[in-house]
Amino acid sequence: MATLHSAPRFTLIDGLKETLSTALGGHLLDAHDEHGELLFTVRRDAIEDVLRILRDEHGYQQLMEIAGVDYPSREERFEVVYMLLSLTKNSRIMVKCTASEDTPVPTVTTLWPNAGWLEREVFDLYGVLFDGNTDLRRILTDYGFEGHPFRKDFPLTGYTELRYSEDEKRVVYEPVELAQDLRQFDFMSPWEGADYVLPGDEKADTPPVDDPKVTEKPSDTGAGAKADKEAAEKVSAGAPAEEETGKDAPPPPEPTEDREGRPARDGKTTDTAEATEPKDGKDA
Repeated sequence: MATLHSAPRFTLIDGLKETLSTALGGHLLDAHDEHGELLFTVRRDAIEDVLRILRDEHGYQQLMEIAGVDYPSREERFEVVYMLLSLTKNSRIMVKCTASEDTPVPTVTTLWPNAGWLEREVFDLYGVLFDGNTDLRRILTDYGFEGHPFRKDFPLTGYTELRYSEDEKRVVYEPVELAQDLRQFDFMSPWEGADYVLPGDEKADTPPVDDPKVTEKPSDTGAGAKADKEAAEKVSAGAPAEEETGKDAPPPPEPTEDREGRPARDGKTTDTAEATEPKDGKDA
């Protein structure tokens, strides 16, 4: 028997964009669908009001994630993305706003308590400030860490490294020293054509030999009657084993066991013809 649920398997986004855009009103800057999900860009100072409307009036009960994005070339380089889930509608939407290094984003810890940890993560990795978060401190990087590692202008190797010093019996921080320079890969397929010469391809530009070396007569190769005669001679000719000494070969050594006086073997033998014959006329 089929079971019917009140919640649909999924919510079609056709018409949903217009409904939510109307509800957000002047807070909305842009709305479009991408990869089957709706994305709303809203004003930064209205982010708390926007998320409250979506939670209380349109059933997006859960804040699943807060993520950061860095675009260094923009005036407001950061985007803060809020991912919402509606359990009753089985629908997901994303709401985002822009910010810079010195423009705080209003906190949404007043709506969802878990936003405190998520905002700390974006602050730690990108340096985005959240106004109203009373516990805005690093959550993933080490104590005393300088910089924000997810920014595009942060070096991949970082600025400092830590190790345990046996001399000082503690963890010490030092400038990064790489045993090997950081390698850069272009991930370009050589079959598609690279803008540099691959190892071994420099031989392709070598011109062919004008006068190749050839053999014009048999004597150049060493072949002929003299070579055939030498090939027919034995390699071991003249060796001591090939010379006649005039003496007979020594006889084989005497046996060390008297086989005639050996007692008969007890038990059945398995290597005689009787042992391989079928019993009672049937195959064994």
